[in-house]
Amino acid sequence: MRFRRSLALGAVALSLASGAPAHAQPSGTLTVYTSQPTEQMAEVIAAFNEAHPDVEVELFRSGTTEVMNKLQAEFAAGDPKPDVLLIADAVAMTQLKDDGRLMAYADAAAGATPEALIDPDRTFFGTKLITTGIIYNTNLVQQPPRSWNDLLAEDAASSLIMPSPLYSGAAAIHVGTVVQQPEFGWDYYEKLAEGGAVAGKGNGSVVEAVARGEKAYGIIIEYMALNAKEKGSPVDWVAPEEGVTIITQPVGILKTASNPEAAKAFVDWQLSEAAQSQSVRQGYYPATPDVAPPKGYPALSALKFIEADPQLLLKQDDETKRKFADLFGG
Repeated sequence: MRFRRSLALGAVALSLASGAPAHAQPSGTLTVYTSQPTEQMAEVIAAFNEAHPDVEVELFRSGTTEVMNKLQAEFAAGDPKPDVLLIADAVAMTQLKDDGRLMAYADAAAGATPEALIDPDRTFFGTKLITTGIIYNTNLVQQPPRSWNDLLAEDAASSLIMPSPLYSGAAAIHVGTVVQQPEFGWDYYEKLAEGGAVAGKGNGSVVEAVARGEKAYGIIIEYMALNAKEKGSPVDWVAPEEGVTIITQPVGILKTASNPEAAKAFVDWQLSEAAQSQSVRQGYYPATPDVAPPKGYPALSALKFIEADPQLLLKQDDETKRKFADLFGG
């Protein structure tokens, strides 16, 4: 998929308008692998091209796990294609960093981004905040769930769908985080499986099933549920009282990037106020605290976050996916 926009505007004016640093304009082809929905990426690339009209973006989009599987196959063949990764999985980014696959970008324009969202070695940078909670069909559910444990009830578990960590990076982090909690562990997922819960592929399969009334409940990232609600689907989303899990959709540059200057420009743009404001319009919590969240979203200060050990997430990632597949198929 290719997107390009040529504008007869000066490079300095474009840089100032976009929030990107004023340096020589990059050009050529930039290959981006991402898990962000295609229609949103079309908007992202169009806005990026307003600031960098001489860059032609080639895009591969799929679920994070499929993106990583494709990339690992390319590594094995000695021919990695992407310049930039934008995926919903800091654990996968950490693995790439540990494997020496990511380029450090010490001068990235990340001044407004909280340090907690930035890799200490500056090989990847959080671009937005995404939380996982519960979606439900308002025509089918009279009493909204308040707790993760409400999904264990017989009528809830039998009508529950969730994304699979074999496909979704957000799901991999969610499952890995939940099973680290002593009050849940794998016992929680075993009970869901016994109750009849099923796994789809990505979060899109969850919101579609709940919006159509095929399922009453789902486990899902908030923006997909709230965007569907905004467009008129009979759904709503809740943050369970025990807390939500969180991902940061990091962006990073591969060491093998064939167009590192365009890749750096893309990273800088992702961290700019223009990109953060666009993320809000697309229904995401911004990564930078000075940009207001989308209208109607719970305030971040009102949410409780379930914490996880990121190194343990990385260490147990394969085992987490295997156990999940044993319970729900894959």
